[in-house]
Amino acid sequence: MNWTDERVERLKKLWAEGLSASQIAAQLGGVSRNAVIGKVHRLSLPGRAKAGGNAAPNRAQKRPAAVPQRPATYAAQPRAAAPSRPVSRPVGATMVKEEVEAEIFEAVDYVPAKNVVVPISRKIGLTELTERTCKWPMGDPLKDDFCFCGAEAPDTSPYCKYHARMAYQPVAERRRSAEARG
Repeated sequence: MNWTDERVERLKKLWAEGLSASQIAAQLGGVSRNAVIGKVHRLSLPGRAKAGGNAAPNRAQKRPAAVPQRPATYAAQPRAAAPSRPVSRPVGATMVKEEVEAEIFEAVDYVPAKNVVVPISRKIGLTELTERTCKWPMGDPLKDDFCFCGAEAPDTSPYCKYHARMAYQPVAERRRSAEARG
């Protein structure tokens, strides 16, 4: 299929009218939707006009309402809360931006029960880990002082009893924790 000057002009006209690539391909005949999209990109045509509206949507109208702050009545101490915010990403061949709500969850520090005995960590490096040592990471992996717990772990778990309780919460506790967060 050759792109003649007359077909290119018709493509530009249909594109400016806001037709989709599939609709343009059907009207031109003998050309696929992908061929239309490729030609639009090679011609560097601007984004299509929306049917019945202006080509540039008003971004100020799409801002989400302020996110209410959560009350500080949780058992865990929440870190700084990050509100939901729209995330723009290119969509389709025309690079029209679509507003998408992204839910950002706040991290919650783990607060162990008061009657738990915290084991003394051996603080071992990666090369010292065995099948019987706790593999709970401690610290920032990018820092020199990063290590693993290293306490004795049972055969059935990669963690010592203390860290296994942190890693594997019973279903009832997870439900209560989720309900408390809201």
